[in-house]
Amino acid sequence: MANAYVFPGQGSQFSGMGKNLYDSNPVSKEMFEQANDILGFRISDIMFSGSDEDLKQTNVTQPAVFLHSVIAFKTLPAAKPDMVAGHSLGEFSALVANDCLSFENALMLVSIRAQAMQRACEMNPSTMAAILNLADHIVEEICDEVMRDTGEVVVPANYNCPGQLVISGSIKGIDVACERLKAAGAKRALVLPVGGAFHSPLMLPAKEELAAAIEATHFNEPNCPVYQNVSGKAVTDPVTIKRNLIEQLTGAVLWSQSVEAMIAGGATHFTESGPGKVLQGLVLKINKEMITDGVN
Repeated sequence: MANAYVFPGQGSQFSGMGKNLYDSNPVSKEMFEQANDILGFRISDIMFSGSDEDLKQTNVTQPAVFLHSVIAFKTLPAAKPDMVAGHSLGEFSALVANDCLSFENALMLVSIRAQAMQRACEMNPSTMAAILNLADHIVEEICDEVMRDTGEVVVPANYNCPGQLVISGSIKGIDVACERLKAAGAKRALVLPVGGAFHSPLMLPAKEELAAAIEATHFNEPNCPVYQNVSGKAVTDPVTIKRNLIEQLTGAVLWSQSVEAMIAGGATHFTESGPGKVLQGLVLKINKEMITDGVN
């Protein structure tokens, strides 16, 4: 009977996010104000009353989702995770929850990551697409084929749950791959409204900048394992956690594999901390026997 806490990534943001936490809890209010000081702008104002367009900017979205997730977790009176995981950006929230990173250091890293990714997106216009109801190995083979045939970048990026794999790459690479994947039997191949090809080699320029910042940041021994995106396995060694966090920017998010490993490790109850319910839905698609709930 182990409790797993999971933390969402980019895409779960909405106007008004976190306002209930700010208004109802003095500790939350203090954390939001601290974040405004660290970031050098009032992100809380954008979260509470910004437009959807404001919240879509990567350099706003990432710290906003991180803040909502971590502050929601900190308001829980008796949160004692046996294990944690986060989807993409959510891995930083997970590392605050298991005391591997301080709130302040994690927020700085998230901000650096977001700005570096924004710049990488501007250098190479690129995108992502969700592929539904096609076996993972067929998606992988077609991505490889498109890269060989066209020289364009297109790779599997998010293994979300059985029958839902997100691919990432250049705009042309994604277009060609989507056509071929539909021809191969995908129920849908849906280009996503994202700023760029996250979790692909096109994020390499951002990786170097983030790597330097992560290497310079102190990581503590965590109080429980984190199941990391790039390995899908439990990790407790701070040096390995750092390395995996750097690799994650250009590597795939093995979410299905992580959830399966958490269940194999004894997880029966998954609590999603942060905006939305996406991860609860994915957990139940991976194993419908799980108990899920959320705090936001």
